[in-house]
Amino acid sequence: MLPPALLLLGPTASGKTASALALARILPVEIVSVDSALVYRDMDIGTAKPTPEERAACPHHLIDVVSPEESYSAAQFRTDALRLMDEITARGRIPLLAGGTMLYFKALRDGLSDLPAADATLRAEIDATAAKHGWPALHAELARLDPEAAARLEPTDSQRIQRALEIVRLTGRALADSYAKREMVPPPFRLLPIALAPSDRAALHARIEQRFDAMLAAGLIDEVRRLRERYRLDLSMPSMRCVGYRQAWEYLDGTDDYATMRFKGIAATRQLAKRQLTWQRQFRETWPELVELDCLRPDLTDAVAATALRLLETSQ
Repeated sequence: MLPPALLLLGPTASGKTASALALARILPVEIVSVDSALVYRDMDIGTAKPTPEERAACPHHLIDVVSPEESYSAAQFRTDALRLMDEITARGRIPLLAGGTMLYFKALRDGLSDLPAADATLRAEIDATAAKHGWPALHAELARLDPEAAARLEPTDSQRIQRALEIVRLTGRALADSYAKREMVPPPFRLLPIALAPSDRAALHARIEQRFDAMLAAGLIDEVRRLRERYRLDLSMPSMRCVGYRQAWEYLDGTDDYATMRFKGIAATRQLAKRQLTWQRQFRETWPELVELDCLRPDLTDAVAATALRLLETSQ
């Protein structure tokens, strides 16, 4: 029988870190981060990175693995995660993959499509057009070339618009055609997924606002200032597209005042949560093993622990 791996997924501010640490107190787990922002070194406040104390309580992996000047792909994640899952299992422990980057969970479960590698020249050309005309204009171009792909993206979702246009221009095919050419290699583990979702979206929004204010109070602006001093960064880089970092960057550039920066940061985080919950809705429809819990329930960590124990027992 395949070895088990627990999965804990949910939108931002849903309580994933506390739930993962609660599992670590009762199960021999090692946590593998499933978060496209936590991979970056020196980006601690705006990513809500686990504290040194939290990381000392349980082994954590895939945190602080690349420079903010670098990129980190879903393909890299799948390779790294499967290697770590093998190593954790060999130590007699259980991999616990926890985070909110839903594309990474999908890549782990379904494998990866045969898509072209990033093209630096084409990306620079797309970014230059965006700087001149704005991302909504590029979204409109994508709508002409691939209406189905454009319909799934917000007109301001710069990173996904850029990649979609890049693929369509490089392949001459719609994204659906490219993704259909998929390498279906299921992971050699029994994936036991637990998803956190809010019963009240407004309550999650309130949490998001409180958390963004806490990040600002903890020094997010100074963190971005230090990053700009230490690394050769610009707003086209994936690290600086992370929620909060782009808004702080534009505040430091004088593009926005503090109140506007705060408003945009909270709004962008809410949009991120909306996209994450859309992914989870799709998982619900295609992943019969998935168990969903209300992230607003007062006994959330106990409920996650009980669910994990039940899944491990019934999967044996």
